[in-house]
Amino acid sequence: MKKIILLFVLLILGYACSENEDNPAIPLNNYDRTALLTNWANNIIVPSYVNYQAKVQVLVTDINSFNATPSVTNLQTVRASWLESYKAYQYISMYNFGKAEEVYIKESSNTYPTNVAGIETNISSGSYNLTLLSQFDKQGFPALDYLLHGLGTNDASIVGFYDTNINATNYKQYLLAVANRLKTNADAIVTDWNSSFKASYIANNGTSVTSSVNKTTNNFVKNLEKDIRTGKLGIPAGVFSSGVKFPEKVEGFYKNDISKILLNEAVKASQDFFNGKHFGSATTGEGLKSYLDFLNSVRNNQRLSDIINNQFTPIYTNNNALNNSFSTQVNTDNSKMLAAYDALQQNVIYTKLDMMQALNISIDYVDGDGD
Repeated sequence: MKKIILLFVLLILGYACSENEDNPAIPLNNYDRTALLTNWANNIIVPSYVNYQAKVQVLVTDINSFNATPSVTNLQTVRASWLESYKAYQYISMYNFGKAEEVYIKESSNTYPTNVAGIETNISSGSYNLTLLSQFDKQGFPALDYLLHGLGTNDASIVGFYDTNINATNYKQYLLAVANRLKTNADAIVTDWNSSFKASYIANNGTSVTSSVNKTTNNFVKNLEKDIRTGKLGIPAGVFSSGVKFPEKVEGFYKNDISKILLNEAVKASQDFFNGKHFGSATTGEGLKSYLDFLNSVRNNQRLSDIINNQFTPIYTNNNALNNSFSTQVNTDNSKMLAAYDALQQNVIYTKLDMMQALNISIDYVDGDGD
């Protein structure tokens, strides 16, 4: 009887030791997730946000100068700082957790197409609250795109809205309010990371669904799938609407020649993050690539990290074959948009299915695409 009890205890212990507390049937590994999170926080995420914050500050400063002296020259200066801020945004959009999630950074910064009628109503009334959820499509970079490029047929007529128009004061106030909203959110996020969130983020180095590695990796995959593949390419190209195309739903619609720039910036940000590349530097540290290599993750006898990195080559090739105006591309030769979508889709498969399975991380967002 004692032998039977001892055998039973040994079986229980052996079973418990072979199971991961958060992910049953997957052995625990001793990869240094603290080093991973430290590199992500100190060398990638926070520097990306600090860069974004600085670019948005320049935008606000330039808008104040334009409002004080509306002119074509000052308008062009604002446009340049808007584009630099928009490009910087592509590097922070995947880090939608912590304070960023709390202030709805993605929804309030880049909901497109923008709601022109709603913007004009806000301006006419002079009464609005951009912190309301109902105001997401009336603010952010798409709203600024309309206010800086879409009000008139030429630069002089656009300047007139801020100078001689009967509602010029309201137009100035709204332009600044939208930019200030971007700045307020950026300031809050950077402050939070530098005060307390960074330490708790790094300390949360476990394997539960709410751990920092799991949440950050999910955000990386979701951004690649939903924001880059679907938003920038799939929706305008009609992938999700039975072939019905939406050239008006491209990113940067009113400037209309920057969609490819923003797409490539977002793809580069994703590849850099995957490789653990420090922001603004050639140095690399711990990242998803090193994690996969540590686990010796392979697909078809090839390192999975190499497969994912190699797929970025056809992604860039197909992206660079696109017209600078995605609206024009959709209307003239949509097959190139679909080819760019397909190239990105392949890396969605590699990261969302193969990588997440190798890392034993479950998808934590609603998935309706059947990938």
